[in-house]
Amino acid sequence: MSKLKIGSLLLFLFFGLNHGFSQTYKFKTTGLSVSVKEGKGKFGDWSELKPVSILVNLDTNKNRIVIYSEVIQLFEIIESLPVEESTTDLVYPFVCKDNNGEDCTLSFITRKKQDNRKQLYVKYEDRVFAYNIVNFE
Repeated sequence: MSKLKIGSLLLFLFFGLNHGFSQTYKFKTTGLSVSVKEGKGKFGDWSELKPVSILVNLDTNKNRIVIYSEVIQLFEIIESLPVEESTTDLVYPFVCKDNNGEDCTLSFITRKKQDNRKQLYVKYEDRVFAYNIVNFE
């Protein structure tokens, strides 16, 4: 078999299998807390946890994350960062660009020592949104 045919076959298998493992994950938020960067460059205290029920969709087929709040927040996944695991947390971080073109990082976190509680952090340069989330469906 020629090198061109072998290369084409390998590319087909790679993209075919890679697409086959792409999925859509759905979550529902149960609470929201916010922290804003203060004058000294440090983030301030977290706001009181506000109960919220919003759908969140992580679509690896379309490389995007959507938070269906009153104003829909669309995040284009620019890069999937390596999974970070410690004794307390399992973190799936994504470098994203929001629908206003602003850079941010979204991280899906499982708190191992808190009954595997799940959170979604949306971190910008000057503010962080922390959603408590549960699997949906």
